[in-house]
Amino acid sequence: MTNTTFADPFRTGTVLGYPRIGRRRELKRALEAHWSGRSTADELEATARDLRLAAARRLVDLGLDATSGAVPGSFSLYDQVLDVVALLGAVPSRFREPTAGGSGRLPLSEYFALARGAGDEPPLEMTKWFDTNYHYLVPEIGPGTPVSLADDRVVREFVEARDVGIVTRPVLVGPVTFLLLSKAADGAGPGFRPLDRLPEVTAVYAELLRRLADAGAPWVQLDEPALVTDNLGVPFADVAEAVRAAYGQLAGAPVAGTAAADGAARPAILVAAPYGDLRGPDGDGLALLAGTGVEGIAIDLVRGGLPAGPVAGLGSTVLVAGVVDGHGVWRGDLTAKLGLLERAAELGAAAVVPATSTSLLHVPHDVEDEPYLSADLRSWLAFADQKVGEVVTLATALSGAEGRAAAEAALTSSAEAVATRQAAEGVVVPAVRERLAGLVPADTTRAPYGERAAAQEARLGLPALPTTTIGSFPQTAEIRAARAAARKGELSEDEYTAAMRDEVARVVRLQEDLGLDVLVHGEPERNDMVQYFAEQLDGFATTVQGWVQSYGSRCVRPPILWGDVSRPAPMTVEWATYAQSLTDLPVKGMLTGPVTILAWSFVRDDQPLGDTAAQVALALRDEVRDLEAAGIAVVQVDEPALRELLPLRAADHPAYLDWSVRSFRLATAGAAPATQVHTHLCYSEFGDVIDAIDGLDADVTSLEAARSRMEVVPELAEAGYDRGVGPGVYDIHSPRVPSVEEMAELLRLAVGAVDPRLVWVNPDCGLKTRRYEEASPALHNLVEAARKVRAELG
Repeated sequence: MTNTTFADPFRTGTVLGYPRIGRRRELKRALEAHWSGRSTADELEATARDLRLAAARRLVDLGLDATSGAVPGSFSLYDQVLDVVALLGAVPSRFREPTAGGSGRLPLSEYFALARGAGDEPPLEMTKWFDTNYHYLVPEIGPGTPVSLADDRVVREFVEARDVGIVTRPVLVGPVTFLLLSKAADGAGPGFRPLDRLPEVTAVYAELLRRLADAGAPWVQLDEPALVTDNLGVPFADVAEAVRAAYGQLAGAPVAGTAAADGAARPAILVAAPYGDLRGPDGDGLALLAGTGVEGIAIDLVRGGLPAGPVAGLGSTVLVAGVVDGHGVWRGDLTAKLGLLERAAELGAAAVVPATSTSLLHVPHDVEDEPYLSADLRSWLAFADQKVGEVVTLATALSGAEGRAAAEAALTSSAEAVATRQAAEGVVVPAVRERLAGLVPADTTRAPYGERAAAQEARLGLPALPTTTIGSFPQTAEIRAARAAARKGELSEDEYTAAMRDEVARVVRLQEDLGLDVLVHGEPERNDMVQYFAEQLDGFATTVQGWVQSYGSRCVRPPILWGDVSRPAPMTVEWATYAQSLTDLPVKGMLTGPVTILAWSFVRDDQPLGDTAAQVALALRDEVRDLEAAGIAVVQVDEPALRELLPLRAADHPAYLDWSVRSFRLATAGAAPATQVHTHLCYSEFGDVIDAIDGLDADVTSLEAARSRMEVVPELAEAGYDRGVGPGVYDIHSPRVPSVEEMAELLRLAVGAVDPRLVWVNPDCGLKTRRYEEASPALHNLVEAARKVRAELG
């Protein structure tokens, strides 16, 4: 490895980011206390400071160097894309203009207004961050959007860590990715693209880099995952031009501490391209970045691969090789990863540094927090802290003969864990494999839609523009307390069931009083829409402290799908039939679809995803049949993650869409024509999967549409979509209560683009995270809006 040195920089390896919610979700609690008025902005900032410093110290304790910038400064109070909006002061005109003046701070009230809305003003749109279950806020950029260095929080947070002896590496979304993820602001004019503002945005980044250099930052990390995808609708040639322009300007200034830095200087720049393969079909992203003059390039070698040979321009560049999976939870074979690092050295970089493939934002903190998992399963897992350990082990092994000897035990242990997992009981279940092998095309085919629609109309007798909700109702403090008491043994199983039945009855009465047409049971018994099913399916395990951030203060505990999947017993029938017994109106049976169960779990990596999805689909197929046999006339199988898992390269789309659509149809195609099958999709750009939405062959599809003001509806109309559709008219991710007229106006947009006979009226998503003080009046307004537009349609 003659071209490789591990002396500097990042001699201990590095990671691209670290969980920011706190080991016990301290950030979630602090945010929600502040939003509710129970704490001040200063108290929230104090908690955030404690979390940032605790994370930095933990990374140093785990072995990352405290002096070179190996420790990432990747904290955010809400969202890393929103942080750049705040940095630039790029506040949409509908909000109050920044009032920070010369203080260098955007007020927290304005920061959170962008995320959550304020008064009558809706927040920024929200969508999925590449192919993860993390949501980011979509900036709105127009020709007149303010762009300046409006908030120096990044500098202040660097100084904060520096003053306790830890030199961090500030982490920001890069300027090109920021603008490619932005949408054109209303009124921007024809032909305008947010990318048109790149020179001004880059100038702000350059000023920020100078301030960081003055504060002593040796490195800064700019994340440019836009380089690994062609899903953004921008030709690679345009992306390449933007990268050359931005980084030509940013890397043009000398690095602080070098002989050339006799004037304005900057930190060394590490450009990270996580989540996919930098070797794009239209051009080599690694060579592109190497030609910009940046000092470091981080590549994902879990989702991506290495070029065939040396890369021109890489000779003076540090190659940060993401060989440890930042996106999954399985231990890797570190000996095999050493071989990959050795091959990376052949590209000709000045140094090769072992790292995680992505930020560790997407995994829980620590396996040691899960003593209730079986010893075997725990031995196969690596959460954030264990992944840092893997990186440090690899760096140690590559530091010389003594280092290799010191790392040998860890290398051997990792190989043994991989082998033990492959041979463990339950990983392969012959009966599950035999059922999968026996499937035929008829198993994924229902009766023609016309036949189904007639049978369902006769059975359900619904009005025009029927109203419903997506499934969950608010999870009150009383519900959570009862669940906790049952978990601790303070409530018996019968007592807990009785308490949840009381809540179901209350929710059914509320919906009848509101005037909804198709009801739900409210899901009080469900801790999470995926975990609930994982707890009842063989092949899954669940955690106690395995929290990851979904957005803002919203955290989830993804289950661990480790073996072949099957359903030992019915999972939802008792709750659905109880709710149906309380009303003459139809009550939906509520299931989570196979793609979403995979997307929101940590899934085994030892077989194709399509095979795993089919196993889950067969379990759900059995549940649909049992619901139907129990008299449930409407079954909803939610697939909010259908777009989320779409591969980042267009060439990989057909294979994914084939197995994802097939798995949904496998789960639902056993339903009789008179059983109405619904599905739900949310917070994604749907244009890429319109054909797949049609291919699901659901009788009714509800979609997120409120924040985007029905953006998806014309796309459906243009695609000739001819089944029931419920574009959401109530944005449940904001505490706002939209008025009757606001929802009626959205509904008018929907019926103006799609045959009104196909349109349903519903919120964007489930109501679990809302309070009844918000949800009840919003649903009242939703029903009134539907009645108003019904009357207008005659």
